[in-house]
Amino acid sequence: MEEDFWEAEKGGVELAVAGIIAEYNPFHRGHGWQVEELRRRLGADTAVVAAMSGNFVQRGDFALLNKHARAEAALMGGVDLVLELPTAWASATAEQFAWGGVSLLAATGVVTDLVFGSECGDLAALQAAARCLDSPDYGDALRRLLGEGMTFAKARQQAAEAIAGVELSCLGNPNDNLAVEYLRALRGQASGIQPLALPRQGAAHDSESATGFASASAIRRRILAREAWQELVPPGTAAVIEREMAAGRCPVTMQRQERAVLDHLRRLGEEEFRPYDGGNEGLYRRFYAAVRRAGSLEELLELAKTKRYALARLRRLLLHSYLGLTMPARGERPGYLRVLGANSRGRALLREMADRAALPVLTRPAQVRQLDEGVQAAFDREARYTDLYTLAYPDLSQSVLDREFACPPVMR
Repeated sequence: MEEDFWEAEKGGVELAVAGIIAEYNPFHRGHGWQVEELRRRLGADTAVVAAMSGNFVQRGDFALLNKHARAEAALMGGVDLVLELPTAWASATAEQFAWGGVSLLAATGVVTDLVFGSECGDLAALQAAARCLDSPDYGDALRRLLGEGMTFAKARQQAAEAIAGVELSCLGNPNDNLAVEYLRALRGQASGIQPLALPRQGAAHDSESATGFASASAIRRRILAREAWQELVPPGTAAVIEREMAAGRCPVTMQRQERAVLDHLRRLGEEEFRPYDGGNEGLYRRFYAAVRRAGSLEELLELAKTKRYALARLRRLLLHSYLGLTMPARGERPGYLRVLGANSRGRALLREMADRAALPVLTRPAQVRQLDEGVQAAFDREARYTDLYTLAYPDLSQSVLDREFACPPVMR
């Protein structure tokens, strides 16, 4: 397969390369179904490229296991090439998460289709919602509703519905929300990548149910509670998690660094939280006051919480304050393509990307030293985030500085 994958035509049809933007935290049976289903729809020879979050995830938390281990599980589950979505986008809002992921996939020069899960599975409805959110009237409507004290999610949906003149129930669903942001990013970047919405299978996003295809949240909960979890994931994922557990590198949680995080936050003055408050609504002042009173991370979030601010936003503010990470500017894109893992078909894609990619492709971390200072600085920040992440390993002897430069891609 590796030798003939890039024959330009087979019966006059160019082979598809599907892109997925994911966290794989961890890779579970629902993810495996998505890979199988996209190949059923696009062709059995379809290559799959994942833009996967690194060591931190969009809900403002540490990933359960490190990015190379999660990339390995994804390769065992049918993905061919795994690229890292840098933390600045991986731990951002849905809009920025989608923008960064689409940017990475488009920059490969080989991805033809963007595949994503959706509760409604109605691409036309999702595209209609995306057009409303890009309407010139949307910003004013959103600000007015936020000014009335409405939550962002509710204000967003109502503002879009006012423009559309019809109900847009898809904006009330987590996967549909991300799907809409993917479509906005494709349009905003004038990408020729074609969208493919697949109906979400199994438990709802963040559901604690373990029936059907269990959600990643339910799997993480079972692992942390030391309950049976192996049957909820593919055998490859189970083997990777069990190996990482035995090595003392899993499970990883922010709570393992609770005192270090609280110590860092207590050293910051009120104005030092301002750069991490993406909404410019004064949330940082409330967060600072909560930091001064809280004796745990759970209490901190509880003290800062209001009806207006979603818990995920508070978690991101907490994480970014700890990492010293400010959000990328609107429209900013990652500056490199970091390879976390590949199989034989993925390596064929990498050879093709050598001529087609719009960004430098890093198959060895040391290659970053040949690039411009801005890219090097971005990679060095990622290395610092990884150093902090490994301090949450159950076995601190596994926490080694400069791990970012010591880990080659996983090759299968």
